[in-house]
Amino acid sequence: MNNFDIFNGDADGLCGITQLRLAYPRQTTLITGAKRDNMLLNNVVLSDNSQLTVVDISLHSNLLGLTRALNQGCSVEWFDHHHSGAIPEHPNLVTHIDTDPTLCSSLIINKLLNNRFVHWAIVAAFGDNMQDSAYALAAALGISQVTVDVLKDLGMCINYNSYGACIEDLHYHPQELCEVMRQFNEPMSLVAETDLLPTLKEHYEADLTSARRTPVNVINEYVALVILPNSKWSRRINGLYANELSNQFPNRAHAILTEKNDGYTVNIRAPQNNPLNAHRVALKFETGGGRHTAAGIQHFTADQTNNLVDELKRQYFLQ
Repeated sequence: MNNFDIFNGDADGLCGITQLRLAYPRQTTLITGAKRDNMLLNNVVLSDNSQLTVVDISLHSNLLGLTRALNQGCSVEWFDHHHSGAIPEHPNLVTHIDTDPTLCSSLIINKLLNNRFVHWAIVAAFGDNMQDSAYALAAALGISQVTVDVLKDLGMCINYNSYGACIEDLHYHPQELCEVMRQFNEPMSLVAETDLLPTLKEHYEADLTSARRTPVNVINEYVALVILPNSKWSRRINGLYANELSNQFPNRAHAILTEKNDGYTVNIRAPQNNPLNAHRVALKFETGGGRHTAAGIQHFTADQTNNLVDELKRQYFLQ
């Protein structure tokens, strides 16, 4: 039987599959990519009766691939926190999907593993900008502030590495990161024994400095937009910059538009103080999807901007 691990290339996907393979070692073919490459199962060629572990990609966006895999006799176990749509009932499909806005995929896996590799789950939560969840879990386990600070930096930097229009925009291929990460039961050991964190942190801080120079178009106290240029640095930093603005202005929803040759991509963040339904805004557009607190639109044109602003106002201002 062929085994496949199919996972998002961001901090949550990487930390989730790391926890699972540390707990249940298995030789697998890795299928991953940049964060926005979120239809991974739709595009993979599978042999009949394969075993699939899917982490941190939307079932809704990958229903075509899932249906095909099940028809090929594959067994599928799915871990996720994004909007799923209707989940098929099939004897070969096991799902662990929870869209609670305080949970990411790695926290779902951590619960199933009873905190066995909890530091990796905390790294993921920080990477997914679930700071309250990360700090609460760390406090419950009595983890020192020094360790928490390092786990936070690592989560943010691994997540930063996942953003880009293509693999060439990234500093490390997520498959390479996965192979490194699963060598360490403890993320603190990875930090001590590799140069991964300082390397990514240097690039992250440089890109963030560039983003902070970009004007913020404040529509009102509840909605703001930023337009970033068509460049590698902006494609790498747009999600993390959206998180920073969301943390700085917790009552405000944010949309970060990043230029590309045929329009824009969009990162949407719900207000921290109303962390619901970002995915509902994104799903108003053909290529949108996501979760309660954070969502995105893959292909967006300038003439849709007013519609986006209206949807954000409707969701977060006109209630």
